[in-house]
Amino acid sequence: MVAQQLMEFLDQKRISYQIIRHTPSYTAQGVAAATHISGKELVKTVIVKIDGAFAMAVVPASRRVDIPSLRRELKSLNVALASEAEFKDRFAGCETGAMPPFGNLYGMAVIADNSVAADEEIAFNAGSHAEVVRIAYRDFARLVKPKLLNICIVPSTVAA
Repeated sequence: MVAQQLMEFLDQKRISYQIIRHTPSYTAQGVAAATHISGKELVKTVIVKIDGAFAMAVVPASRRVDIPSLRRELKSLNVALASEAEFKDRFAGCETGAMPPFGNLYGMAVIADNSVAADEEIAFNAGSHAEVVRIAYRDFARLVKPKLLNICIVPSTVAA
């Protein structure tokens, strides 16, 4: 089920959105395949720790957060991926790993890769591994005010 807090926030702000239900999937690429949304338009939320504080890094599903780039962009040496055990209780109403990229609802800064801003619409897990929400990027940017930086890389594929 889509996180109630997110639904109420979007409704209160009169934001147009679409809920897309799909078979449960636990990876961003699996969600992209199940929903027929490109891995560029579907974004994933990765929790990072910056100088001890949690933040959300938002990147296209087809890419991954590049911690060295994030460190350089933020001019901070103390940047690391957070483990699920560290943040699983911070997102009431959300399944672990399916939190929406609305850090403002959870007291977290949001850093998005520049490439996310290139899409007219974005889609993301919204509290469930079986539903995504699609909204206009301009609405996301207006509500969340993410810091845009170059923070991701395309994962290399392993030859079989």
